[in-house]
Amino acid sequence: MATMTKPKAAAPDQAKNGSKSPKKVTVGSHITVRDLADLMVRSPIDLIKVLMQYGIMAPIDQTLDHDTATIIGEELGVTIVWPAVEEKEEPEEAEEIHHDTRPQERIFVQKILADQTKSDMVERPPVVAVLGHVDHGKTTLLDRIRKANVVDTEAGGITQHTGAYQVDIGGRKITFLDTPGHEAFTAMRARGAQVTDIVVLVVAADDGIMPQTREAINHAKAAGVQIIVALNKIDRANANIDRVMEELSTVGLQPEAWGGDTIVVPVSALRGTGVDDLLENILIVAELEHYTANPKGHCIGTVIEAELDKYRGVTSTLLVQNGTLKQGDAIVVGPTWGRIKAMFDYEGKPLKKAGPSTPVVVLGLQEVPTAGEVFERAKNDRTARTIADDRQEDIDRVTQSVTRPQVSLEDLFARIGEGETETLNLIVRADVQGTLGPIMQSLEELANEEIGVKILQAAIGDINESDVMLAEASEAIIIGFNVGVDKAAQSRAEQSKVEIRHYNIIYKMIEDIELALTGMLEPIFEQVVVGHAEVRQLFRVRRGGLIAGCMVLDGIIKRNAGARLLRNNEEIAMSTISTLKRFTDDVSEVRSGFECGLHLGGINTDLQEGDIIEVLEKRQVR
Repeated sequence: MATMTKPKAAAPDQAKNGSKSPKKVTVGSHITVRDLADLMVRSPIDLIKVLMQYGIMAPIDQTLDHDTATIIGEELGVTIVWPAVEEKEEPEEAEEIHHDTRPQERIFVQKILADQTKSDMVERPPVVAVLGHVDHGKTTLLDRIRKANVVDTEAGGITQHTGAYQVDIGGRKITFLDTPGHEAFTAMRARGAQVTDIVVLVVAADDGIMPQTREAINHAKAAGVQIIVALNKIDRANANIDRVMEELSTVGLQPEAWGGDTIVVPVSALRGTGVDDLLENILIVAELEHYTANPKGHCIGTVIEAELDKYRGVTSTLLVQNGTLKQGDAIVVGPTWGRIKAMFDYEGKPLKKAGPSTPVVVLGLQEVPTAGEVFERAKNDRTARTIADDRQEDIDRVTQSVTRPQVSLEDLFARIGEGETETLNLIVRADVQGTLGPIMQSLEELANEEIGVKILQAAIGDINESDVMLAEASEAIIIGFNVGVDKAAQSRAEQSKVEIRHYNIIYKMIEDIELALTGMLEPIFEQVVVGHAEVRQLFRVRRGGLIAGCMVLDGIIKRNAGARLLRNNEEIAMSTISTLKRFTDDVSEVRSGFECGLHLGGINTDLQEGDIIEVLEKRQVR
C-alpha cells in the first residue's frame, strides 16, 4: 500500500462563535456531520473540508461512522470517545469501519497503514508473486518450494486458479501468490489492491524472453515492485544463460553479474538446483526493504481468490495485511459481509488466528467477493450487515448517476495541469516489428524535462484484454497502429473508459502525441512580428479619433493585434490595432500589398506620415 500524505488540518482553536473547541467529545454509534460539528464547537464547513481532503464528498446531513469521525477528530485536534466501544471491546477488537464507496475505502485503508505507531510495528513475511511465460516452470518452481505436488492435479500442467501459499525457511516465512498470469496480478491492482512486495519472474534458460514474459515485466514495473529473475531449466542441454542475460538487459533488467541491479538466480525447478539460493535472495531483499505491519492494529487485508463451493458454500482466500484475523470475527468485503465460521491455512489445517502476510481460506461470507477487494474487521454481525447494505446502496446510486472517469488524453492532461502526474503512460501495438521500433523511438524522443513519455508495453498483434487491464491499472493510453481490437478488449475498454487510439500513418500519430504533450505544458508565449505597414496619410474623424491610412509592406496586419510604432527605427509607443478597415468595410486582416485604414488604441497625436507600424502577435512556444 502506498503511504498517503497527511493533509494539513485547520487549527484546533478556530472554533465557531469565538468559543474554544473542546479537547474531547463523546458520541454515539453514529453521528451526522452537523451534530459532530456542534459537539466540537466547529463550523460544519471545517469538517467537510477535512473530508474533502481525504477525497470524501459528504453533505452536512451525512452520517459518519466510528473511523471517519475519529479521523476528523484527529485532524481537528479533538479526541472522539465511543463509550459503547470502550465498554465492550478491547482496543484491538474495537474496530468498526466506514461504509462509503471504494475510493474512500482505499483512502481509509491507506490511513490505517500509514498511521500505525512505529513501536507497534513488527517484521512481517514478504509477499511474493510468481509470474512468467506459460510452460516456463512457474508452477513447478512453486511445487518445489512448498514440497507439494500441485502440477499433477492441474489440466495440462497449467495453473487454473489463483492461490496463496506460505513456506518456512529456517524460521523465516515467505508468502507466495500463485497467479494464472499477469492478468490476475494486474486485476487486483486495477481494483486498488497492492499486496505484492516482490515479483519472481520465471524465465526458461532454453527459451528466453517470450511475449508473455515481456508483458509480465511491464506489469511488474508498472506496479513498482522489486523484480527477482528465476532463470529456470538450466539443466536443459540447449540452455543458454548468456543469451537470456543479454535479453534481460534489453528489456531493462540488467543482471547484477553484468553490473546492473536485477538479481538473477539460475535454478532448475525440476531438480531443485538453485532454489535455496532463490529463497535466500528473497529474504535478503525483504531484510533490506524491512517490510513491517502492526499485528495489534486494525485488521485489514485483500481477497486473493473466492469461489462458491457446492459443499462448503462461499470459500475465500484472504491475505491479512495488518492486524490479526480470528475465527469468529465479523468482516466486511465491499458490499458483502460474513462471520468467519472456519479458517484454514493453505494446506487445509484449521487456524484460530492469522497475522500480517498470512494467507487463509475462510468460510462464512454471504456472497462471493471479487479478487482484489479489501476486507476489514467489524465489531459484530449487526454492524457488518449495516455497513455492507449501506455500501451496496452507495454502489447502486453511483452506478446509476456517475460513470468512471475516462482514462483519456484529455483527462491525463488535466491531471498533469493540476500537478498530479508528470508522465504520459502509453501501451503500443503495431502490425509488424519493423514498424514498432521506429514508433517507440519517435514516441520516446517526444519526452522533455517537464513531461515524460513512458511506454509500459510494446508488442506485435491486435490489442487484447491484457493491454486494457494494464492501461486501466496504470492510467495509460493504448496506441494501435494497423491493428485491430479483440471483442473482450473492446468490451472492457468501453466499460473501464480506457481510450484506444488507432492510426495507420506514423507521422499523424507522432503529431497527435506531440500536440498533446504541448498541451500538457505550462503555455509559454512570445511576441512574434507578423507584418509591417507604412503610414501614408492621416485622417481625423469625429468618433474614431486619428485614423492612419497605411500600405502593408510585408506580412499581415490583424485587428486586435499588438503594434509597435517606429520612427527612424526607434520605438515611439506600444499599442494595439483597435480598428482595421478596407475602404469603408471593417475587416479582420489585411495582407501585404494592400492599403488599409487603422486606429491605434490610445494614440491620437503621436502619429506622423512615414511612421512604420510593426504588428506583433503572441504565439505559444513549443
